[in-house]
Amino acid sequence: MPNPSFFTIPFFARGFRPFFFSGALFSVLSIALWGSFYAGISTPPGFFVDPISWHAHEMIYGFALAIVAGFLLTAVANWTGTVPVRHLHLAGLCALWIAGRVVMGVDLGLPSWGIIALESSFVPALAISLALPLLRTWNKRNFIFLAFLSVLFACDVWFLTTGNMTALYVALMMILNMVSLIGGRVIPAFTVAALRRRGIDAAQTGQTRMDIAALASLAAVTLCLVFVRETILLGVIAALSCIIHALRMRHYHTLKALSDPLLWILHAGYGWLVIGLALLALTGFGLLHTTAAIHALTAGCIGSMILGMICRVTLGHTGRNLEVGRLTILSFYTIQIAALLRVFGPMLAAPGYMTHGIVCSALLWTLCYAAYLAVFSGMLFSPRPDGQEA
Repeated sequence: MPNPSFFTIPFFARGFRPFFFSGALFSVLSIALWGSFYAGISTPPGFFVDPISWHAHEMIYGFALAIVAGFLLTAVANWTGTVPVRHLHLAGLCALWIAGRVVMGVDLGLPSWGIIALESSFVPALAISLALPLLRTWNKRNFIFLAFLSVLFACDVWFLTTGNMTALYVALMMILNMVSLIGGRVIPAFTVAALRRRGIDAAQTGQTRMDIAALASLAAVTLCLVFVRETILLGVIAALSCIIHALRMRHYHTLKALSDPLLWILHAGYGWLVIGLALLALTGFGLLHTTAAIHALTAGCIGSMILGMICRVTLGHTGRNLEVGRLTILSFYTIQIAALLRVFGPMLAAPGYMTHGIVCSALLWTLCYAAYLAVFSGMLFSPRPDGQEA
């Protein structure tokens, strides 16, 4: 049993520290396993759900949700001005997340209800941890994240009890809603602040109606995926959402941000959201398989956005300058290549070579997040160099 003082180390001082580390590490291990599966070397877990379902579930509830947890636990403390979730409380949340990964990945001989109970316990525990400070300070602006987490919990139970992949489509859309919402807040703010520091005259343009329309359009896409998937209606709604999200970008100063890696990687992630919605529209019109759109939204949008955000948040919240080295910049470019290979490789590959593109994409992805661990792990485990509270 660890000494209680163990939980007061810097690693358990803020939510981003353990969850960014754990999420990135899990991403490396799980995608390496998935790539080796395509290479014919190994087989992913398949004792509870089939390997493809395991991969889809774990990239949402293992990788993406860990990063979401780290971000929200850190952000809510800033939004509400309250003491962040830390120490034993934070370690307990991490233990629940790890328990979910273990029971989904290792056959411990547990009954189905035991696997479901352990795997699905993390999201409500996270939601309660976030709800307490939000309700205490009545921070209504951010109650929407509690709604997203509630749907994610319902989808987790839905999928685990029925195996219905529609649940994972809805779960993915909840993550994309958070990308759209948070991206719409931070991308223009970060970009304008950085441009002003460089002496460039730039202003942030409020577009509340467009922001609301973006979320409403994603909600409509979600309903289409549940009830009228691969229909013309999905094509029309996804195309409309694509246009709305693209129009939002016209005020993001994207072209001026290309010289700053910590900015352009976020713009690239948001750009993949636009691309993914366009491809999803094509699936509705019967012109493309859903797989390409899903991987544009996951490998492209979520992969790029998460990589950019965890680098930026780690630097900012450990008291360091917002500057990255060559290895990190290389990983930003590499994640784009990985996404391009995964999305368009199967369409363009010669017969018999599709698997090679998928394996290469998986390898590049693992290298990107391994680079994050190599560069940033020390920051996550150590005190802030400026002497402020970790």
